[in-house]
Amino acid sequence: MNVLRSYVRRLWLFGVLCLVGTTALADVQRVTLLMPAPPNLPGFAPWLLAKEKGYYQRFGYDVDLVAAKGGADVAKQVGAGNALFGVGNGDTPIIVRGNGVPVKTVALLGMHPHTLLALDPTQNIRSVQDLKGKTVTVMSYSDSMYYTLLATLRAAGMGRSDVNIQAAGPAGVWQLFADGKADAMAGSADWVVNIRESGRPVELMPREALFDAMSQAVIASDKAIAEHPEAVQAIVSGTLMALRDIIADPVAAAQVFAKMVPSYSGKEAKVEETFALYIERIYGKQARLGEIDAARVTKSRDFYASEGMVRQAEPLDAYYTNQFASQANATALAP
Repeated sequence: MNVLRSYVRRLWLFGVLCLVGTTALADVQRVTLLMPAPPNLPGFAPWLLAKEKGYYQRFGYDVDLVAAKGGADVAKQVGAGNALFGVGNGDTPIIVRGNGVPVKTVALLGMHPHTLLALDPTQNIRSVQDLKGKTVTVMSYSDSMYYTLLATLRAAGMGRSDVNIQAAGPAGVWQLFADGKADAMAGSADWVVNIRESGRPVELMPREALFDAMSQAVIASDKAIAEHPEAVQAIVSGTLMALRDIIADPVAAAQVFAKMVPSYSGKEAKVEETFALYIERIYGKQARLGEIDAARVTKSRDFYASEGMVRQAEPLDAYYTNQFASQANATALAP
């Protein structure tokens, strides 16, 4: 009799646990986060680690990372309602809103431009003007880094026709440079490390010579911000928690990333090198992770408008909001 009671009790407990597990799964909503390129590079670690560490699920969301064709394409798809949010640069909304794409930056991952300008040291390129007549690779003509290159050229008194810009895709953008078929590359820290690994000599244009564009960012549609603020908050909070981890302990973060991405298995040192470059050249030391500086947005907006790269300048609050990053700092990131 005691054996029967024990069996029935265990069966009842099993049923309860199954019911709780089913309910928990039902409470987790599945959403899509659009990425500007295949999300298998260390530069996308804030989003990959947030997913791997369960940060998004902590707020009730299971996130699918889906590749688009550059930051501008991400913005267009988000603005069209194909996804609630995506990853671009902080400048992306400034560039696309004039074309009727209703998106805003909701978190900025760093203090400095995401775009690095890699140079062939044998070409004696010491200034942006020295790029005249040279071949420069970008990932695509719809990527935010391409627009940063254009802005850099404009700021130096040059235009697109002064250089040979080649859109080579996420692999060709650095491989053409590594193979000696390009003189410069406007790209990410990930691709700079790939070039170094290939054995090709490479140096970086000083940050001060580049247009002061913004870093990687989470962007969301106006509709998502208005109708699904809890989902936007979850993505911002989870992403910034992972960014905090990378900055605080890049070695441990590299171990997690290498386990997640098979192509980086056994290449933890390479991931650490990439993280170090991001921390030095892009992330910097934000006083409050994710928050956007109004003066920075004003500078970018006014420059793009004065150069005719956007149709019209809009009020600053059309381009960004700090409500989600501020909330993340007050709660998820609080000591």
